[in-house]
Amino acid sequence: VQLQASGGGLVQAGGSLRLSCAASGTFVAINAMGWYRQAPGKERELVAAITRGGTKNYADSVEGRFTISRVDAKNTVYLQMKSLEPEDTAVYYCNSNIRVRWGRDPRDYWGQGTLVTVSS
Repeated sequence: VQLQASGGGLVQAGGSLRLSCAASGTFVAINAMGWYRQAPGKERELVAAITRGGTKNYADSVEGRFTISRVDAKNTVYLQMKSLEPEDTAVYYCNSNIRVRWGRDPRDYWGQGTLVTVSS
């Protein structure tokens, strides 16, 4: 199983970006999917997550500005980011809880990270 993230880049404060993360490989089910970020000198933190049933949760710092969504037919999770602030600068990692076969416990997989830089 591999997660391939894309969509990062450099944007001015107030701008927007959309991150994508596609899961590939052999598996039978994808449970929760989410995005984390890690800024320089800080610990990795949850940004947003979405369950298989569509329930979403967000970090307080991004509530109202970021929107997480998923398209199960494409095994893909998205993060639409608006009104970006310099404090959003970080490496963003996608995460998915995936069951590779029935009878085995699902586990978390991580993407390679994509850098988002917001200039002031």
